[in-house]
Amino acid sequence: MPEPDHWFEPVAEHLGSAYLRYSFTKGTEQEVGFLVDALGLGPGSRVLDVGCGPGRHAHALARRGCEVVGVDISEKFVALAAEGPPPGATFVRADARALAFDGEFDAAISLCQGAFGLAGGPGAPLDADGDVLAGIARALRPGGLAAVSAFSAYFQVRWLEENDSFDAGAGVNHEVTEVRDETGRAVPAELWTTCFTPRELRLLAARAGLDVRHIWSVTPGAYVAALPTVSSPEFLLVAQRPSTTA
Repeated sequence: MPEPDHWFEPVAEHLGSAYLRYSFTKGTEQEVGFLVDALGLGPGSRVLDVGCGPGRHAHALARRGCEVVGVDISEKFVALAAEGPPPGATFVRADARALAFDGEFDAAISLCQGAFGLAGGPGAPLDADGDVLAGIARALRPGGLAAVSAFSAYFQVRWLEENDSFDAGAGVNHEVTEVRDETGRAVPAELWTTCFTPRELRLLAARAGLDVRHIWSVTPGAYVAALPTVSSPEFLLVAQRPSTTA
């Protein structure tokens, strides 16, 4: 296995299944139910879950009859996701910045900063998350839909916490914290999360060749079709790969 080249890998390695203790992971069923409707998914739909973590969304989609491929850069998370998944869910280790899929999926998701939003760590190019979105776009069949969540820059700056520092030039929040494993053992951790405005999401989607259908303000576990505001922690981008090329 190659040496880790993403700052999140050692964080995920330590967290393991303790990741699922975080409150933002408790809304999986609501989020998936909303996305099934928003993306027009049904039994047999092929879905790519980019930055799948331990597989919570992929599992929930597979239980609804979708055929799901989950990818994550963390070997630990991929192994956890592959422990007894529902029929129709498979998992592979892959770097979201260099996805190799091409026109294979009816829909793609990247939620809760599983991949999109985590590409802006130390030394990363300014538009690294654009590479993630471009890979998602390539993975879709013509007419396929993507749903991508992103931290709101408005919300992050408005509610900047004591252990946060926000790089206004890059739009990246740096958090100094600690993470605990399954036994409760804590280790120091640094997290870099790129934050976005709706305008930036529209520009990135256009560069990736996607047509924006919606940008909604959402909260984990409470996805709704609400217009963008400064009061919600995340935006949800829904965009479509055009059915035909010009």
